[in-house]
Amino acid sequence: MSALQTYYSKLPRIAPSALQHIPGTDGWPLVGNSLEFLANPLQYARNVLERYGPVSRANFLFERRVNLISAEANELVLLDRAGNFSAYLGWEPVLGMLFPRGLMLRDADDHRYHRRLMQPAFRKEALAAYLARMTPRIAQRIAQWSESSHLKFYPEVKRLTLEVAADVFLDVQLQSEIDQVSRDFVDLVEASNALLRVPVIGRKFERGLAGRRRLAQLIASRIAARRGGQGTDLLSQLSRAEDENGQRYSDTEIVDHLIFLMMAAHDTTTSALTTIVYALATQPEWQARLRDTIVAMGKPAPEYEDLAALEEIEWVLRESLRLYPPLTVILRRTLRDIEFQGHRIPAGTSINIFPVATHRLAQWWSDPDRFDPERFSPARAEHRRHPFAWAPFGGGAHMCLGLHFAEMQVKAVLYPLLAAMRISVAENYGPPFKLAPIVHPRDGLPVRLERN
Repeated sequence: MSALQTYYSKLPRIAPSALQHIPGTDGWPLVGNSLEFLANPLQYARNVLERYGPVSRANFLFERRVNLISAEANELVLLDRAGNFSAYLGWEPVLGMLFPRGLMLRDADDHRYHRRLMQPAFRKEALAAYLARMTPRIAQRIAQWSESSHLKFYPEVKRLTLEVAADVFLDVQLQSEIDQVSRDFVDLVEASNALLRVPVIGRKFERGLAGRRRLAQLIASRIAARRGGQGTDLLSQLSRAEDENGQRYSDTEIVDHLIFLMMAAHDTTTSALTTIVYALATQPEWQARLRDTIVAMGKPAPEYEDLAALEEIEWVLRESLRLYPPLTVILRRTLRDIEFQGHRIPAGTSINIFPVATHRLAQWWSDPDRFDPERFSPARAEHRRHPFAWAPFGGGAHMCLGLHFAEMQVKAVLYPLLAAMRISVAENYGPPFKLAPIVHPRDGLPVRLERN
């Protein structure tokens, strides 16, 4: 057991009465507020904020917790200058068996070391190589979409992003292997939403564990060859990564990081592309505006140096992430007693912050429920009213390392998609979004396609 784990094991387990001084509710017996939260995290957070204010107690995912819902709370928890919060202890009960020892489940010096060793795999040169790898696959899939007049966008783009992840992250080329990786990965992510987390009895959870085992075996079998190679895929990058003393990731660490990074990058991008396409289908003027920019560039696909010029696509992406952040809640646990806005929160308390709610606070955003990408333009810059009013990628030391990869992939897909076709949805259509564990439409987002 490491020194950090020993310290964690000695943290007090809070008694149910320890949070009674904080306003809130413990919900139903056993399940607490879990069903309300899982059904609609945004509405849950709005209800809690209205009834109890920005600090409240709750009980979901089988644990008593404290909800902190404000931009100031986001700053307190994510920036964490005093080292009051543990990401590992926050996420481990939810993700520990499925994504153990991923970057998000590490703290302090351990997190800094692993993040620093990983950073070269997300620098400009590496990103440019990833873009070159994904561009032909994206073009091929969009050409197939353009042959249809109707499409369920979410499963199609999910298939595309899984294929891209299998190629860019693992250099998996055979379609049979890509399909197996995709099935295992889908089962793994779905298991993170399982309430029943007992193998065999909890079938969804067991499928996720089995999918993880197969993915781990596939990755581990390829590490030795990648350590001495010159591949540009992410597995090769992590296999060759060294610190200043020549230390490298162990095979187990590579497996854990790759599986977690696939989840973080793939699901964020899939969710963002889906909500963007829905927004553009209902906002034809924005669709035309982006298409004009793309056509003016005069290229079938963007190169890495072209991405910065696609500024308005970036506004659209940011606005979609504001309205529908893929990760609706961020979890932490207090390492010591703290006080926030007049409330004492004891050490060992599970903490939830809700970007999905703070992204729609009228305190920071004009007409907050409306799709309005220009709020991210330099002229308005509403996201700069408070540095943590917009936090879809987290913040502080745990700011998502793959955010530039996600932005790059969104641009790489939207560029040829909007150049090739016009997208619309049925009149008065609104997708039934499910906001947990990752934002996605329950009906697959049916769209109509018209070639340009």
